[in-house]
This record gives sequence, C-alpha cells and structure tokens, in this order.
Amino acid sequence: MRSASSFKSARLAALLLTLLLTFSSLPQSVSFAQSCATTAENPSEVTEKTKQLFRLERLNLAGGAELLTIFGTAIPFLYSRVRDKRSAGNDAPPPIMDLAAADREVWNRFLWTGLQYLLLDSYGIPLKASTHTFRQNLSDYRKAHVARALALLSLYESETGTQSVFTPAETAEIQARLLLSDKMFGGIVDDINFQKVYEKQTTAVRDTRGHNWELLRQRAEKESLYFEPLEMPDGSATHALLWVARPDLEKNQGRHFDSRFLNIQNPWTDNRLPDWKGYTITRYFDADNRVVAPDTTGAHAVEMIPLALYGLDFPKIPILLVDFRDQLNPKRREMSHRVLQDVARDLLSLSSFANIPYFFGRVVYDFVTSRRGLDLNQMSRLRTYSQLKLLLGLSASFDPELRDDISRRLERVSLNPLENGMETEAKLAREQYGALVAYARRPDGLPARIERDRREEMVSIKHGSVERPLLRLANVLSFGIYTHREKATPELLSQLDIKRQLDFHAGFLRRVVKSTPQIEVVWNIEDVRRSLRFIAEHGSAADDKIASTSAQVFARTEDEETRKLCLNSLYRINNETAKKELLNIYRDAKLEARWREQSAEYLRLAIKEEQRIAPEDAKVILSLVNENQ
Repeated sequence: MRSASSFKSARLAALLLTLLLTFSSLPQSVSFAQSCATTAENPSEVTEKTKQLFRLERLNLAGGAELLTIFGTAIPFLYSRVRDKRSAGNDAPPPIMDLAAADREVWNRFLWTGLQYLLLDSYGIPLKASTHTFRQNLSDYRKAHVARALALLSLYESETGTQSVFTPAETAEIQARLLLSDKMFGGIVDDINFQKVYEKQTTAVRDTRGHNWELLRQRAEKESLYFEPLEMPDGSATHALLWVARPDLEKNQGRHFDSRFLNIQNPWTDNRLPDWKGYTITRYFDADNRVVAPDTTGAHAVEMIPLALYGLDFPKIPILLVDFRDQLNPKRREMSHRVLQDVARDLLSLSSFANIPYFFGRVVYDFVTSRRGLDLNQMSRLRTYSQLKLLLGLSASFDPELRDDISRRLERVSLNPLENGMETEAKLAREQYGALVAYARRPDGLPARIERDRREEMVSIKHGSVERPLLRLANVLSFGIYTHREKATPELLSQLDIKRQLDFHAGFLRRVVKSTPQIEVVWNIEDVRRSLRFIAEHGSAADDKIASTSAQVFARTEDEETRKLCLNSLYRINNETAKKELLNIYRDAKLEARWREQSAEYLRLAIKEEQRIAPEDAKVILSLVNENQ
C-alpha cells in the first residue's frame, strides 16, 4: 500500500495529466471480417506494435510534485467548423478537469446556468441564442477531449504491459471523474462511489457494444452486406464497417432494401455503385464464404466497396458516422438534434420542465424513433466520433488509403466551430506540451501554482464548517477571482501532511467497509490494521466521517486485534460522533461482554479527560460511570 504522500503526489500528477497526440509512421496492416474471423497476426508482433503506440514521460517538479505525460501515436480530430486555430500560444494549456477541486465545476456550472437564464436570456433572441450555442460548443469540445483521455488512459494501462503509475483506486478515481464530468452533480460524487461508477459504466458500454454488434451483424447479413468490426489495440470493437461485394450489385439489382437500423440508401438501386470510382479493396473468400489468404486453394477474389461506418457503443442503436455515398447523411442526422433543441429552446422558449405538452411530445417521439431504429434527434455522436478519431491513429487494421478517406469525411461532419483539423490538432498538441513543460520548469509557474493550491488546501484546517462554505461562495460569486488561502507555516504544513494521510487511510477503510460484510475474508487484515493504527495515533485531527468508518469496521470484522484498534481509534478521536459510536457499541446487547466493558472503560476515560461529547450522551455516560463506581 502506498504512503499517503505518494498518493497525494499521484493525484496532483493526475491533475496536470496531459495527453499529447502526435503523428506516427507506424506500419499499417488491414484486417477484415464478414461475420467471420479477422486474419490473425503474430501475437508478439501485435504486442510490440502496441508498446510503440505509447510512451510515458515523467518530469519531477519543485515542491515534490510530478508531471506525467502520456504520448499516444494518434490523430486527434454554428454547425460546421470555420477555420483552424493557428497557434496554441505560450501559456500552459488548460486542464481537462481539476481532480483536486472537482466540485468547483459543479458550482461554476450552476452559476453560469443561473446567469444565462436570469440575465442573458432576457436580452432577446440574438444574445440568448449566441450564448447558448457558444456554451454548448465549448462543452462539446471539452467532452471530445475527455472521451479521448478516457480511451488513451484505458489503452495505455491495458496494452503497454508496464506497471501502472497509479494505484487501482487512483485509476478508478481518474476514470470516474472523467466519466462524471458532464453530469450536473458529477463533481460532488463521493469518492467511495468511484469504483462503482467506473465498473457500472464499463459494464454498460460492454453490453451496448455487444447488443449493437449483433444487431448490425444480423441486419447486414439479412441485406446481403458484409460486416467488419473495427478493433482498438486492446481488442475491444468500438466501430464497424459495412461493405457490399461488386458482383452482388448485378445479382441483387432492384432488390428491396430495409434500411432499418442501417439508415443508408438502397445499394441495389443506386446507379453510382456499378461505376464506383472511390475506395475499393479486394478480398479472397473460400467456398464457405470465409476470408482467406490469397494463396489459399480454391480462394476467389471479390472486390469490396465500403458503404458505411457505424459506432457500436452508442445507446439504443448502431449510430451512423460515415456514409461513403452521401457525406451529408450523417451530418443531417447529427444536426437534427441540435436544430430541434435550439429552435425549441431559443426561438420557442420551450422547456421539458416548464411545458408539459412539449415534455410528453418529446417522450413519445423519442420512444418511437428508438423502437423504429430511426437515427433522428438522437444524442450527440461526439463521444463516438472522438473514439473513431483515436481508432484511426491507433489501430493497425486500416489501409492508409481508407484511413485518409474516412478522416476527410469526418472533417466535413463536425458541427463544432471550435474543433480543429487533424494536422492542426496534432500541431497544437505539440505546442501546448512545450508550453506546459516550460511552465512546469519556471519558478513562478507550476511550482508556484502547487504552492498556492497547498495554501488553499490549508483552509480546511484553519476554518470550520461554517466559514468554509462562505469562503467558497465568495470564490464562486467572484468567478474565481477571489480565493482564500492561508499563509504557509511549518506547523500548517505538518498538519496538512497528517490530514492528507488521514484522508487516504479513511478512504481505504470506507472502500473496505462498502465492499464486504466480512472484512478478513476479502481484504488483507494487516492493511486494515495499519490504517486503524494511524487513525488512532492522530485521532485529534480525525473528523466525524472517520469515526463512523471506524465503527463500521468494528461491526464487519471478527478479528480481535482489529476490533481493539477500532475501539482505541474511537476513544482517541475527540469528537461527539466517536463517543456516540462507543456508546452504541456499549448498548449493543448482542456483543460479547468484553467488548461492551472495553467501550465503557473508554467512555469513562473520555469523561475524565473532558473530551467533546454531546450533552445527551454525556448524561448517559455519567450515569454509567456512577453505576460502576
């Protein structure tokens, strides 16, 4: 188990994590699947290629912090882009999110929402529409980077084969914070729920991909099309291509085509396909229509034409991302949601909360489109597009010509004017990384910011539960201009170090308590004892939550030494909650007499030492003392 100082350093490193996306001239190979197996590659070659995809750079900073940068060889990617940003500037790039103060984003969101509806919307449609659109575009741009960050972090840890720089708990926190970043109250979710959030989201995505995979495969098979899953380096299929064989065009000419869930035009009546001049590829099939090597006995060549590319992790249906015959098709479908949303909100001033008919109309419409597989007014494809951009750069399953063709088409689909082109995005990433390193090495740069953050963290030591919300409110109302910070002293630094370690041990015990009703069966009991010993040694700095957690550990273990440490911790934690928990243990008639007697002894000592005890509990404890004298 890591020390608390290492834990905090890792969190600080995660706070400043930068994902640099650069080009790479890795060799590209092609894989194919027509409801069948993809051509196998040598596992050792795949592993070596994957390791080349990522590189971790560590930079030690003044003040004991560490800057971690994951390099990925990838191509990162109004209702349309206008022009690319020319320069990243010399300032440090803004973080995707501040893990050390994730709740700040919640209050800022509330403030801006209130400002929008109470002030800006009252100045007429032009200002109302423009501010709504700008905030939406800014949010979408951030979500795109969050999606790429999530994918890169997952791929780096699963594919490099190197030891993670984060503990499992830290990894769960980073992933969960990023997943919750677009939720209204995501920034104030208790850290005890991070693992649950991460596992729930992972399971949901896996189930969605499996459902969409099978749905798209069956529809392709029924319509005599060819289905090819596209896999990330870790083997997860996030997207899929649909192909048509050129010989089938003549054989199925004029045939009826059911576009349900496919959302593309009938290929059997499309006069463009027989004279197709775009990208094609030749595949070889055996007598059972399985993809084989060209030199296989009995193999016959078939020219394949790409029809469409779909995202598999989109809720409800496989989502159309690229239509090779109609590049405006996916854009119109993506725009349908934004147009209806903007018209209803900005022009008609309709709200699902304030207008009941509109609310029920939306519910019925969403239900019908979902049941019929209609790709209209669906949620944004933003996350799926971001993953596709990453897949284009990381996957070895793309022919370079096909990859370039898809990339060009994706550029035309983007609705966000804040997005940049692929080459520009890579150039900006390199410039921003250089600016970040320069900022980290300046004495008045990142080290100074870390020092300010430490002084801000000391506020919780110097100020109580009444003053802290007022100080936070002042920060929010001033739009972050005013931030209260304490003056750093050796005494406060020492207290801060103890507080961080207490937070670490308390968080560990809370995960232990929530995971099992019998601790010693699942966890290493010595790790639990170590945390309890630290809490007992520094009980004067522990809070109510730590006291409650210690009592819960007592109730979930039969280990004698661990129970003794729990009682000792409750005695040494000088607050009302700790003494109430001791009193509850004494009152529990189901416990063995020795545990009740030990808790009674600690309560008598607490009375003699004049520890903080609730008045009603103090009366009970005094009567207990008098009875035993």
